[in-house]
Amino acid sequence: MRRFALVGAAGFVAPRHMKAIRETGNDLIAAFDPNDSVGVIDSYFPEAHFFTEFERFDRHVDKLRRQGTPVEYISIASPNYLHDAHVRFALRSGAHAVCEKPLVINPWNLDALAEIERETGKHIYSVLQFRLHPAIQALRQWVAEAPKDKVFEVELTYVSSRGRWYAVSWKGDRQKSGGITLNIGVHFFDMLGWIFGAQRENIVHVNRDDVTAGYLRLERARVRWFLTTSDKFLAAAGAAPGNRIIRRILVDGAEVEFSEGRAELHVQAYAEILAGRGLGVADARPSIETVYQIRNATAAGVTNDSHPLCALVGA
Repeated sequence: MRRFALVGAAGFVAPRHMKAIRETGNDLIAAFDPNDSVGVIDSYFPEAHFFTEFERFDRHVDKLRRQGTPVEYISIASPNYLHDAHVRFALRSGAHAVCEKPLVINPWNLDALAEIERETGKHIYSVLQFRLHPAIQALRQWVAEAPKDKVFEVELTYVSSRGRWYAVSWKGDRQKSGGITLNIGVHFFDMLGWIFGAQRENIVHVNRDDVTAGYLRLERARVRWFLTTSDKFLAAAGAAPGNRIIRRILVDGAEVEFSEGRAELHVQAYAEILAGRGLGVADARPSIETVYQIRNATAAGVTNDSHPLCALVGA
């Protein structure tokens, strides 16, 4: 049984990490969050020590290390802009880091993390769970078996409508979240690169706080993509009444269904990490670099290569 701590226990994704720690047969012994709305811990690890002040959490983790019962892994589910700082804390505390996406906001911070890995001998694991989805793995295999000169036509649509709270929270601040392309989209860009190869061209057609869209040329694909947190695109995207989320990938006109089974992907990611097959800094780099380019690009406007929903952006 491995000993875990958790940074960011009150966030949306924290229960997935708690579940993954429990279902891989391990123990959460300490957790931290400045927000004390963490009653969900009772469903997983009611005996875990909880702290709302980082200094006291730090002291507790250090005490355990000095007593010879150290935390072996620190899971990180804090706001995006704090991820790399909390990763450094984990490694300097003698633990491996298991970090929720994105590992960092700016790609140059990856170099510093790789250096700390070398200094401490501890590992940084990035949770890129879409790579573990059976439908995505099957798509990757299909692409690998296609003729090597085959270039696929891909259309990615992700409408994840959010209320007014989103813009007020840290998620609505580009400096803290990296914008919606990073906060809600980085998994998709990692998935696309993993399946279709390295980036060849990156054009941004729309670059707003609530909508981003563009065209990616990858080794094996031409990708038109569209991400938004606005509900005004739900009907046009084909959402059923009452449905506030659309995730759709078309490959040569055929839809790849990957909505089912997503709840268990964190458990699988932890199992891979504990088996020594976790994804690290180098794996996270391509998608973070792609999103950084998108975030800092000047929008080119709607073109023939734009996603169909771009026509509605000005409506």
